Amino acid sequence: MTQILIVDDEPLIAAFVAKGLRAAGYATLTEASGEAALSLAQTEPVDLVILDVGLPDLDGFAVLERLRGQGVRTPVIMLTARSSTADTVFGLRAGADDYVAKPFRFEELLARVQARLRPAAAPGGTVLAHGGLTLDLVTRRVTADSRPVELTAREFTLAETFLRHPGQVLSREQLLSGVWGYDFDPASNVVDVYVRYLRRKLGAERFETVRGMGYRLT
Repeated sequence: MTQILIVDDEPLIAAFVAKGLRAAGYATLTEASGEAALSLAQTEPVDLVILDVGLPDLDGFAVLERLRGQGVRTPVIMLTARSSTADTVFGLRAGADDYVAKPFRFEELLARVQARLRPAAAPGGTVLAHGGLTLDLVTRRVTADSRPVELTAREFTLAETFLRHPGQVLSREQLLSGVWGYDFDPASNVVDVYVRYLRRKLGAERFETVRGMGYRLT
């Protein structure tokens, strides 16, 4: 399974990102310091690093430079509150593969993660399929019982989340944080609304409501 290292000293953000990535089918490791991240990146099978700039010991730029200096070519996405052009250019020149500014929506971060991992194949390959549904992660084409279906970007991400976990009950909180981001309103009914959209387009019988728990792709 593809494994992602999250390096951020803000525990809520690290936990949020890890939870969303796990819901998308990735394994995760988390670290809060640059020194620990350097050690882990060299001893564990890590496929991608999400690296915060503002770390308590070494900042993210120093961690990145040391990784690249040691010959570690693992893709690195910088995650930071610094959004100036100078910082972005510095990070990219130091060897970063991408740069995401806080605050961010998880959907955007996930898309960037998938783009950086695509040459090595996204988890489960580039086509997800279950029970007559297929989603092509590269072309974004969707079929239901061989019938082409048009989905919006948000509907596609929600459908992808279900297809990565067929038969598994996914709570509204999991779906909300994984698809809509860490600045979501926990009281929102947006998950229920979008599940209705998927039922209408892909077949109501495919998305089971599990009372008091969430939804399951049958």
